[in-house]
Amino acid sequence: MARLSAGPASTAACVIALFATISVGVSACGGKKKPPPPPPPLVLTAHPLQRSIVDWDDYSGRFEAKDSVEVRPRVSGYLTAVRFTDGQMVRKGQPLFQIDPRPYQAVLDQAKANAARAQVTLDNANLEAERYAKLLAARAASQQELAARQAAAAQAKADLFAVQAQARAAALNVGFTSIVAPMSGRISDRRVAPGNLVTADSTVLTTLVTVDPIRFTFEGAEGLYLKYQRLNQEGSRASSRIRANPVEIKLGDETEYRWKGRMDFVDNALDTGSGTIRGRAVVPNPTGLLTPGMFGHLRLLGSRSYVGQLLPDSAVATDQNRDIVLLVGPNGKVMQRVVKTGPVVDGLRVIREGLSPQDLVIITGTQRARPGQVVKTKMMQVTPPDGGPVPAPYTLPPSSSAQTSGEG
Repeated sequence: MARLSAGPASTAACVIALFATISVGVSACGGKKKPPPPPPPLVLTAHPLQRSIVDWDDYSGRFEAKDSVEVRPRVSGYLTAVRFTDGQMVRKGQPLFQIDPRPYQAVLDQAKANAARAQVTLDNANLEAERYAKLLAARAASQQELAARQAAAAQAKADLFAVQAQARAAALNVGFTSIVAPMSGRISDRRVAPGNLVTADSTVLTTLVTVDPIRFTFEGAEGLYLKYQRLNQEGSRASSRIRANPVEIKLGDETEYRWKGRMDFVDNALDTGSGTIRGRAVVPNPTGLLTPGMFGHLRLLGSRSYVGQLLPDSAVATDQNRDIVLLVGPNGKVMQRVVKTGPVVDGLRVIREGLSPQDLVIITGTQRARPGQVVKTKMMQVTPPDGGPVPAPYTLPPSSSAQTSGEG
């Protein structure tokens, strides 16, 4: 049998065919399909909540007593009794301290005796004047003697007035030995114990403050003062309208403005050093909880009622010195909108300018959305933070091509 042998040419052809077969297999194994694009991110959107809004301006300040008195004695003497409990509520005219009245009573008794003696002297002088008038009529006395008796009666009358005045002064001093409350309010502690000598108009025995109503004082910037004045220029009595503005106050441990009052005073000049002006409100305090010196936060009516848009504060971002929100526009694309914000009302941020009620705002998921990106939306309803956002039975208008989830 003949043997077949391959020549050099056929060998090269086999090698080429082998490499071609290997390369085709490698290319077939290494060719992978590109992964599908990720689905659009899901964001929660809502229309701005419309509400009638009144702006309030916030201030910090302290409570102070409407009236405050340092109780001092009006006569000097030794203190014999204290007739109140430290820190209690007292009424006007209630006895507080007692000074030993005996020295002043003795002076009063002496003054009364002098007044009685002066009265007798006056009566005698009047009788003498009347007698000499009759003698003159009978030509038994001269006109000069009658004039002398009349002068003596007039002097006796003046002496009586003098000693009567001394008696009244002595009676006042006796009354001043009993020190009473000049007004109703809360009294401090006693500064002097019984047995000590107190000096008239000098020794401070205690202090007394009124608590109902109580005042709240604060300072406001010049710009806010100008705003109030311009708001009130429509009326004929601007300054009195400012003083009548309602205020609301909360204490340091309170979350709500539960104390209601009204403005009753605005100072007549601004402090040139700080550029602020002092204001004062008066607040009813029937329970006596509010105490002078206590710290509080006050908010003052700062605008008339207007219709504003409300959004959760988390939906508003800051870009340098601008406030922005993200909207979902046509075709489900994210847009950026510059807005002008206002105060927080019921936990929601007021949007003064830049939004309309029909705008679809991203309220949750802003970190997953970028301007120009297509997103998948789910409609929510803006509510105050205590209730939280809840799904609303709302479907996108047919004109919008934004992608939505199956839940409406």
